Amino acid sequence: MNKTWIVTSETYLRQTKSWSFLMLILMPFLFIGLTFGISYVATPSKDKSDIAVISQDHSLRQSFLDDADVATTTKYKTVKAAQQATTKSDINGYLVLKVVNHQQVSAVFHGPNEIDSGDQAKIQRFLSTVQTQMNVQDAKLTTSQTKALARQPEFKQQLQQKTASNKAAKTISFYILVFFVYLILTTYSSITAQEIAAEKGTKIMEVIFSSTTPRKYFNGKVYGVLLMIVTQLLVYLLGGSLVVQLAQHSKMTQQLWQQNAPVIGKVLHNLLSINLIFALAAVLLYTVVSAFCGALVTRVEDAGKASQPVIYLNLLTFVMAMAFQGSPTSGIVKIFSYVPFFSSYLMPLRLINNTATMPAALISLAILLATVVGSMWYIGKIYGGLMLQTDELGFWGNLKRGLSLK
Repeated sequence: MNKTWIVTSETYLRQTKSWSFLMLILMPFLFIGLTFGISYVATPSKDKSDIAVISQDHSLRQSFLDDADVATTTKYKTVKAAQQATTKSDINGYLVLKVVNHQQVSAVFHGPNEIDSGDQAKIQRFLSTVQTQMNVQDAKLTTSQTKALARQPEFKQQLQQKTASNKAAKTISFYILVFFVYLILTTYSSITAQEIAAEKGTKIMEVIFSSTTPRKYFNGKVYGVLLMIVTQLLVYLLGGSLVVQLAQHSKMTQQLWQQNAPVIGKVLHNLLSINLIFALAAVLLYTVVSAFCGALVTRVEDAGKASQPVIYLNLLTFVMAMAFQGSPTSGIVKIFSYVPFFSSYLMPLRLINNTATMPAALISLAILLATVVGSMWYIGKIYGGLMLQTDELGFWGNLKRGLSLK
């Protein structure tokens, strides 16, 4: 076991010190930081997005400032001052309010760009309210007639268990999980296959196998790659918790976070669950099979091709998961959710959509873990013969011969 851990530590330290691994770890955080930076630079300050309200009718102006719910500033009370501030880009523009002939309320916006649709709707709603009040006064209606005119239709929605937010959470969880698993599997399948294939046929392997068993050496390689994956996940979990804290308290994202807190909570619950164990088990299985494919090549020059079979298999399972994303109750999904390689995508799909029970998920996970253990045992058994064979029979010929080794 000591020699196994020597190989594990050597593989782990050599890979984690590489620039490619460092960039793999930092890329998501660099992307998030760049997104925040661009948003901060591109988003105008609060003062510069405000509009000034100008009116000779003080009560009308004050009513707008109090009730319109539009981002405004009270610094500028004359058209000249507002024009200068708009020219200097200190404000977004100014709105002139007035009552024409004591009968009609009017609002004219002046600025370099039109007001966004949300603020336009708020301004229009305010004007409609004021105009209605003026019309009622001019018509000299009785109290009962005024109440009759003020009567509004009623519209309600009764949603079952917050269907909309649940659906959004399921969709987001699925895509995050599927793309994360796909990228991790593709990356580490390539790393493992090339790690093994690069040593194929070299004299150093004979020296290594004279001091330790092929099984221990193979297990050490797999454990080293597994520690890399665990390291990456831990960094993502710690970094993700910091990003969550930042999003909750940052002025740029605090309101957005509060508005979508239920959906975000459900997404995190779907990700930080048994689905994460499925992802880890899948990565381990693909790593073992990638090591087997790497051992099948006969030349170091073919190391780049060694991972292709596993990458194609991963692509097939990814496409299948995407194709059945909207049909989690399909019989095909149910069957393949118990099949190793496919279960890492399809069982989480069923769990996210509440179409699979926890006992069913545990059975699928047990089958997946048993496949991982069995694969490690079998490939470790024939690993020595695979690494020392040098005859070129093509991939399928090498595969047939590899499986015949004992």
